[in-house]
Amino acid sequence: MKRADLVFIPTPGMGHLASTLAFAKHLLDRDDRFSITVLVMNAAFAPTDHSLVQSIAASDTRVRFIHLPQVDPPPKELFFKSVEKFITEYVESYRSHVKEAIINHVLSASLPLAGLVVDLFCSSMIDVAYELGVPSYVFFTANAAFFGFMLYLPTRHDQVGIEFRETDPESAIPSYVNPLPPGALPSLALNKEGGYISFVNHGRKYKEADGIIINTFSELESHAVSSFFNDGIPPVYTVGPMIDLNGKTPSGNNQAKHEIMKWLDDQPPSSVVFLCFGSRGSFGEPQLKETALGLERSGHRFLWSVRLPSRDDGLARPTDAENLEETLPPGFLERTRGIGMICGWAPQVEVLAHKAIGGFVSHCGWNSILESLWHGVPIATWPLYAEQQTNAFQMVRDLGLAVELKINYRLGSGVLVMAEEIENAVKCLMEGDSKVRKRVKEMSEKSRQAVIEGGSSYASIGRLIEAMMANVTVPARK
Repeated sequence: MKRADLVFIPTPGMGHLASTLAFAKHLLDRDDRFSITVLVMNAAFAPTDHSLVQSIAASDTRVRFIHLPQVDPPPKELFFKSVEKFITEYVESYRSHVKEAIINHVLSASLPLAGLVVDLFCSSMIDVAYELGVPSYVFFTANAAFFGFMLYLPTRHDQVGIEFRETDPESAIPSYVNPLPPGALPSLALNKEGGYISFVNHGRKYKEADGIIINTFSELESHAVSSFFNDGIPPVYTVGPMIDLNGKTPSGNNQAKHEIMKWLDDQPPSSVVFLCFGSRGSFGEPQLKETALGLERSGHRFLWSVRLPSRDDGLARPTDAENLEETLPPGFLERTRGIGMICGWAPQVEVLAHKAIGGFVSHCGWNSILESLWHGVPIATWPLYAEQQTNAFQMVRDLGLAVELKINYRLGSGVLVMAEEIENAVKCLMEGDSKVRKRVKEMSEKSRQAVIEGGSSYASIGRLIEAMMANVTVPARK
């Protein structure tokens, strides 16, 4: 039987690593001809969280991890000017280490190399694949519509030559049903410090890959997927939803998880709104006060994950809140005792799966959107950074799968989301017979059908495997 190795190159960061490893494991479950090597980069500043890597390494011997050496990150000043350019340059500085690791630890083995699977920030590694004479595939951890935005960037740049501006008219982008207003654009599109041009270059580079693997399913993004059928775009494979339904609880959080799940067990079905904003989402005291007032006035039960900004301006992960009595409105904790629970870290996947959850106030990270759709939980959109504004716009305006709390909201803009907006969104979200809730339940069923035999993503993965194995040549026996 012809067998082959695949090398995965994810960007360091939990949002990218989790869906990449979920896809790698799924590929192994689907076809035992593959073995997979994952090249692990270190986080730039904060200590690298290897808990997910360690748990998979201990439980699945089919995945081999190679930890790359630490490299010097770009200057911290660049991080604050443009996170996107910072990450792009940091990843590019790993190129020689990536090539060396593949030559010394992969090509020297007995299995032929079927190709490199690179993260959306790792487009420079497409050149490494070319130098090694093997195919490259982009694993796009965002959605299909945003991939279409990435393809649109170089075309627009060749015509206009500058970044987007907040005074621009709406942009007609083929992968979106409706024109995008400037306020719904990702912050990188307006970044004059290298973020915009970095993504223009990524968009150009994607066209040199042998295939694009997107963590979505065609029933969810049929318009976006159909927009890719033209010359010059590599084959697109929709393989999602790739979500880790058995998320590992970080050490030290087992007690917190137990308390959260026990509290949910005591709540009526579909009665609780869950507020959680991802691994990097946090708010200062003024916004926490407005959120608390909005929740209290809504009258609904709530589970609220409260994280505070790190003291080093965002380089480290947010921290769990302490002394909430001093931060939240006077008497709030006493008045909401019994109908609300505040936590720090929360086991998001397990919470969304719980029968008590009736709605999700989310930052609209793509993994979170897929998890909520899988479990049939409608979202109120509160995007914070990256492409989350664009995700929120698509979910509300293009797909009708979310309630708008905010779409035009930018982290660091100093604009408070007021209690009245939060109250209204929560009330709208928790209506039992709303159109959005019905559509989300229907899409939940479609998401589950997509990944089983006969489903659209199942078939797409089959085509991807055929393409990967077609390029493998078995080395001659010595």
